Amino acid sequence: MRSRLFLLGLAVSLAACNTVYYAAWEKLGYEKRDLLKSAVKKARGEQKDAGEQFQDALTQLKKLTNYNGGNLESAYNRFKGEYEDCEAQATRVRGQIREVDTVARDLFREWESEIRQYENASLAADSRRKLADTRSRFEPLSRSLHSAEATMEPVLRQFHDQVLYLKHNLNAAAIGSLRGTADNIQSDIQRLLDQMNRSIAEADRFIQTL
Repeated sequence: MRSRLFLLGLAVSLAACNTVYYAAWEKLGYEKRDLLKSAVKKARGEQKDAGEQFQDALTQLKKLTNYNGGNLESAYNRFKGEYEDCEAQATRVRGQIREVDTVARDLFREWESEIRQYENASLAADSRRKLADTRSRFEPLSRSLHSAEATMEPVLRQFHDQVLYLKHNLNAAAIGSLRGTADNIQSDIQRLLDQMNRSIAEADRFIQTL
């Protein structure tokens, strides 16, 4: 019982925070439609940055596995740093996708509520059609964003495995045993980039129609 009350209280608190957040933006002349467009643009940018960051990490891994002399510890630390940057960028991508989902959900709920306020049936019907159209255009974008998000996970797991293995086995023999793994990760990164490019294209199409 207490847990249900806590969750209810949390939901009410979050709803109140969202109400204050939207009210503040409305005072500045920004409606939820504007905030959704901005959130989609940010998600698009974060995905572009993620694609570049994952490529940078792969480059460092390739340099490390092709090690033929030099400071092995420094090479490992550079790769580890790039992996940690990938984790941080992936977190930003996930957070921005959550923002897109939240603003879209709140926009559609508000729109539905306001349709019921019409006195003119013709205007209400037209608004209802436009809401349905906007939702139908948002759905492929949402699917594409979440698909792009999912493609990050296999790459992150593989990078994490390499970092852990090298942390405990940082020597030339261990490096040699990892040769070829970069090629396997390359294929996953290519899938990631392809999906992100599709998601970015969906974002561009959606932004143009808002």
